[in-house]
Amino acid sequence: MVDEDHHTNAGSGEIERAAPITSRFLFVDVAAQRAKQLRRGALPRLDRAFSHGPHKLERVAMEEVRTGVIHYTLPTNYEGSPRGVSKE
Repeated sequence: MVDEDHHTNAGSGEIERAAPITSRFLFVDVAAQRAKQLRRGALPRLDRAFSHGPHKLERVAMEEVRTGVIHYTLPTNYEGSPRGVSKE
């Protein structure tokens, strides 16, 4: 669900931001997956020098998702279409 690699613009070194998540449920799912990655040893993508706050990995994950540095893909159902989207 959460992509491990960094998405960067070609040659600029700037991280491409993900679209903001408007669903609270999707936000929680993506942040939980990212927190799991952090617990397993993944490096945080935000520089802590600029943020005075979160030290818990769950808070770090939520901040990363909120700022758009975490890219995600939606799971597909058995027919290959995203959940909730009917094939017609």
